[in-house]
Amino acid sequence: MSIFRHSGNPFGASVTDSETMLKAIKAFGIIPFFENTVRGYSIEELTPPAFWLTDEQLGPWDWKVDVVQSGEIVYGKFLCGGKAAFATPEWYAHLRNWRLSRSKHTPSEAGEKVLELVASEGSVNARRVRELLGVKKSKSDAVLASLMQGTRLIIGDIQRVYRGPDLEYKGWQTASYCSPESIFERPAEEFGPWRIGGTTLKVEVSPEESLARLSNHIKELFPDSSGNEIDKVIL
Repeated sequence: MSIFRHSGNPFGASVTDSETMLKAIKAFGIIPFFENTVRGYSIEELTPPAFWLTDEQLGPWDWKVDVVQSGEIVYGKFLCGGKAAFATPEWYAHLRNWRLSRSKHTPSEAGEKVLELVASEGSVNARRVRELLGVKKSKSDAVLASLMQGTRLIIGDIQRVYRGPDLEYKGWQTASYCSPESIFERPAEEFGPWRIGGTTLKVEVSPEESLARLSNHIKELFPDSSGNEIDKVIL
């Protein structure tokens, strides 16, 4: 893991809890969870090593639960070739505008079945997807990852899982998957004050312009990064 640095950090501070993690995501607009080809551009690298996963604390792995439940950001596997990432609705909308225009992100037959199930039930967990497709975990996970990379699904909620006779929490979590629209394009009053809602994921520019804006945004944050390094994050 790279040593924490402030270079290219619009937040100007480190990530030390769920509150600072949410603030950092909003400051960057869109950011991978883990270290990637653009040095310094990840929640992992914004988190001092002492605050990462240790015997005493779970760090960002646990903080992301509260961040997702805030309802203010998008979370899923949609950057760096299908790795975990966060975004504000504004920047996710541009990524989605680009991804939905690419034929390579057209859902597979299995993916279409999952989308139909989500449309019917509102949200689904991984077990429900395995039951639907009749496949093992690795296959269902791949289908879900593909749909998130294609910006057709996001992780809408995460719940902590408590196990054992003492109901211990050791980082076990369960996620539910839903469409981006179901979280961010529903009327805000349906959610109450803790969900932003009422946000449009539509943009009034071409997919190519959305891609250019994303690339330029990252380049402005990290001037030393190359076009190839940025492409590996967003394409």
